Amino acid sequence: MSAETEKESIKRIEAALFLAARFMSIPELVSLTGINPISLKELIEKVRQKYESSESALVILEKNQLYKMDVKSEFSSLINKLATGSSEFTKAEQATLAIISYKQPIRQSVIVKIRGNKAYDHIKKFIELGLIKSKKVAHTLEVSLNDSFYDYFSIGEKVKSPSPEK
Repeated sequence: MSAETEKESIKRIEAALFLAARFMSIPELVSLTGINPISLKELIEKVRQKYESSESALVILEKNQLYKMDVKSEFSSLINKLATGSSEFTKAEQATLAIISYKQPIRQSVIVKIRGNKAYDHIKKFIELGLIKSKKVAHTLEVSLNDSFYDYFSIGEKVKSPSPEK
């Protein structure tokens, strides 16, 4: 790949990650940028290093082979003040995640009874993002928050859920 082609490819990767504002898989990025998967992985690493070594407020995050352009953590409070309420999670996904965080550990079957069949997709997405962990219990899964949940939402330390009143 020529230096000029590489520069253009990097610009396409940056544009795709910036506009998506969510974690994206390699196949999604290949589809958007037209860059082959092997070159794409190498170029994403170059972009990550570029942002890490610069004085930029941006960073490229990687979780479970998913990539996202985000603001460095030291600027998260500023961004939270500017946020208009848009999120990479739908309201339904947010509600499902709220139930998991409040009731954990909780069985997937209970979540589905509360939230409906779409909860299966929500739980799958949260597991793929590493936000929750699961273990097989009888014929269902038991899910609870993963340590990366606290990092993802910039929560400094684990907060215990209030115990139910008796």
